[in-house]
Amino acid sequence: MDKLVIEGQVPLRGDVTVSGAKNAALPIMAATLLTTDECVIENVPIVDDVKTLAEILRQLGCSVNLDCTSHRIVVRAPSASAMNTDVPQELARKMRASFLVTGPILARVGRVTAPHPGGCSIGRRPVNVDIKSFSAMGARVQLSENLYELEAERLRGERIYLDYPSHTGTENVLLAASLAEGTTVLTHASAEPEVLDLAHCLQQMGAQIRGLGTSRLEVIGASRLHGFTYRVMPDRIEAGTYAIAAVISGGEVVIHDIIPDHMDPLTYKLSEAGAIVQPEGNCYRVRANGSLHALELQTLHFPGFPTDLQAAFATMLTQSEGTSLIHERVYDDRLQYARELRKLGADIQVHGQTATIVGPTSLVGGPVRALDIRSGAALILAGLAAEGNTEIYDIYHIDRGYEHVDSKLRELGAHIQRVAA
Repeated sequence: MDKLVIEGQVPLRGDVTVSGAKNAALPIMAATLLTTDECVIENVPIVDDVKTLAEILRQLGCSVNLDCTSHRIVVRAPSASAMNTDVPQELARKMRASFLVTGPILARVGRVTAPHPGGCSIGRRPVNVDIKSFSAMGARVQLSENLYELEAERLRGERIYLDYPSHTGTENVLLAASLAEGTTVLTHASAEPEVLDLAHCLQQMGAQIRGLGTSRLEVIGASRLHGFTYRVMPDRIEAGTYAIAAVISGGEVVIHDIIPDHMDPLTYKLSEAGAIVQPEGNCYRVRANGSLHALELQTLHFPGFPTDLQAAFATMLTQSEGTSLIHERVYDDRLQYARELRKLGADIQVHGQTATIVGPTSLVGGPVRALDIRSGAALILAGLAAEGNTEIYDIYHIDRGYEHVDSKLRELGAHIQRVAA
């Protein structure tokens, strides 16, 4: 296994282009199961989660061609009678998004068996939103030995209220409802940009969806959907990570291929901390501006501050003047990274769902371990600010969600190398 070695305190300067959004590409890949037509997805990030889902699709019977050079994937699903309805357990347990194939298979074939999905250990992330919704739509559900077995002659449209606005739950219901009989009304749905991207793709397939961008979605089921060519939206989380990297390193970076509205929560908080942020069309110029100010931040579902940038922003706040508070409102165990930051000298304490950060502190490089995708990115940022060398282990987490992060940072001037652990 590899590790990342970072020599810190080198200001980042230059331009970087973000990849397609992993959290949008995965549900769109699952949508290819809704039709036997050829489906072409462009701007696909070449990350391990995408490769894993591509292999899951192959084992379900799909023809899959993932071109890493052109960032393009072509999928053709088999007929309902030829589809394998047993989701491969070993692969599915690698990531939570694997459960997104259950909605399309159940809607098209009428049965599916899948394990409880794996992924990052950031707290309880049950699939009860998906299961309760499928049950309401007429599916019979059995759980045995951590396997979900679902059957339905044909799903029917229903009025569904989500207990919380789960983005994967919302996506799974959208996928299933697109081929259900009648109209599905989904209340308290997620309005995350990646959910909207999936909905736009489903509309291109022929689905009728109303209420896009709101917490109330209405889906009129179709008897058949067709193929598509669709470009995945840019990754707002990757863009935010490079923006914070510019600030924590004391540099200036221009980030290309962003959607400005998606960056609003980060823009406001970076500005409040004292950084200079200048959105320019589909570009995002960020630079450090001397000392940083402490602040209070809480993560919320979109348009709130994204939980996926919480660890990165907290790392930046270790370099801010005063006491900052971070309140994690989305996942109940997402502050584990604090102990890794403390190994580098950060003054960060966790009480329940709140982290208290006192700064600025002089970070000193040392060995740390990525605990999940986003904490791994935060440790890269800490390494950029730290004196000396920082060694980050278990970087397979980072590779699940960030495409070529080390080479992109080197192009900005970072002293970062991937070496054998």
